[in-house]
Amino acid sequence: MRMIRDFFKKKRTNEKLDNFIQKYNIPRSYLSTTRRNVARAMFIGMFIGLIPMPGHMLAVIALMPFARFNVPIALTMVWVANPFTIPIIYYIEYKTGALFLGMHMIQPAHMGAEWFIKNLEHIFVPLYVGTAFYSLVISSLLYYVINFLWTRSVNRARNQNKQNEETI
Repeated sequence: MRMIRDFFKKKRTNEKLDNFIQKYNIPRSYLSTTRRNVARAMFIGMFIGLIPMPGHMLAVIALMPFARFNVPIALTMVWVANPFTIPIIYYIEYKTGALFLGMHMIQPAHMGAEWFIKNLEHIFVPLYVGTAFYSLVISSLLYYVINFLWTRSVNRARNQNKQNEETI
């Protein structure tokens, strides 16, 4: 479990990255790999990535002035919903929203962009109800899992250091 924290620790120092940050005057907090910044980034990226809308990456960038999080990680997380997974994710969100609202589902002949656009007026509300549910639940769960794993990793490292010091 030390792997999460150690991975980010190794990535902290990079001369090219430091030069890039200085050249474009980028606040360090947007690249910080603290537990909170990484967990927030994963929450924001996953939350936005599950919303059916164009411009996921622009939405993450628009949130930069309002929250402190690791922007590259958040941008990476939005790609969970990629061209291969979007039809599956949106169909599950639509199906869940229809179930929550007690609506009859429109059975897709094939779940593609053409069907989606043609039936948007009928699936819009159940799709976004399902989206709200999954975005909140999955991103919140991911946030707490990252916090738990990170904290556990730190505690294990401390315990291991204490054991090493006692044996010396």
